[in-house]
Amino acid sequence: MLTQQELKQNAARAALDYILPLLGPDVVLGVGTGSTVDLFIDELAAHRGHLRAAVSSSERSSARLRAHGIDVLDLNQVESMPLYVDGADEIDDALNMVKGGGGALTREKIVASVARRFVCIVDESKCVRRLGRFPLPIEVIPMALAVVSRRLSELGGTPALRQGFVTDNGCQILDVSGLDIADPKRLEARINDIPGVVTCGLFAMAGADLALVSTQDGVRRVEPGASQ
Repeated sequence: MLTQQELKQNAARAALDYILPLLGPDVVLGVGTGSTVDLFIDELAAHRGHLRAAVSSSERSSARLRAHGIDVLDLNQVESMPLYVDGADEIDDALNMVKGGGGALTREKIVASVARRFVCIVDESKCVRRLGRFPLPIEVIPMALAVVSRRLSELGGTPALRQGFVTDNGCQILDVSGLDIADPKRLEARINDIPGVVTCGLFAMAGADLALVSTQDGVRRVEPGASQ
């Protein structure tokens, strides 16, 4: 029986195998945030000469990339990227995701929007039939915490401030449990429309294009429309 750490390692290696044929001296790679992405960065280090640079969704990932000798560019220097590689806290059969457990959801959404293809790397524990088991992270401007919390409560959620945490953007996170996520796209748009919300951790209006799911039987490739 593989441990969760071993499953994550296998997902990271599968992502490296997937991206290697697509790398080149002019390629800039989008890199996300999280424990599985940390392992992917470590795998990428041995091939740092095969790409131009990376764009990262967090200071944490940027530091890890630089420590491995991989140049990190500001997103404003990049017009497009072939790939963005990131994990998820939950992912469903349609490759809608809940992200933001690490607090980098806004930058993840921004960097992903510049990439032509989003590759999500997860272990099988993150796969769900319906999103909502993991509390939904929402990045909020500090002055709006109370009003946003009231609006989220009206939607049926129970918001809790992530204590002692400030995002790389200087904002705070509300983790919201109890939401009915029957229609992820609709809920994402509705929450994002609340004044004071920077963005919510639903990635449904622009979900993953490919999931590499690490299981006890190997790594499965899942694309939209395919069953997990």
